[in-house]
Amino acid sequence: QVQLVESGGGLVQAGGSLRLSCAASGGTFSRYTMDWFRQAPGKEREFVAAIRWSGGSTYYGDSVKGRFTISRENAKNTVYLQMNSLKAEDTAVYYCAATQGPLATKDYAMDYWGKGTLVTVSS
Repeated sequence: QVQLVESGGGLVQAGGSLRLSCAASGGTFSRYTMDWFRQAPGKEREFVAAIRWSGGSTYYGDSVKGRFTISRENAKNTVYLQMNSLKAEDTAVYYCAATQGPLATKDYAMDYWGKGTLVTVSS
């Protein structure tokens, strides 16, 4: 059973940056494709970014492309989400998720989820 714990959320002004981290335990981290999703109040969960087990392939949602960067350190069992040029509409709870399958952008494809970390962007 894989456990995922997100950290790094908080309050930031529009235009600022934050880096989220997701620490994994209980499994072979290097075998998992890792994703970030987010859910804003009153909205459906939205795909943000994904990275393959090797780190060689990444994929981003259209709303964050060019502003967010996903990366991973398999030696530390950790995946990161660097968020730059933040906007008020980026305000959401951000979730880390893992799958043993191929790179995926749908939440139903994920096998494990963290509890989330709140990001609030003030305008």
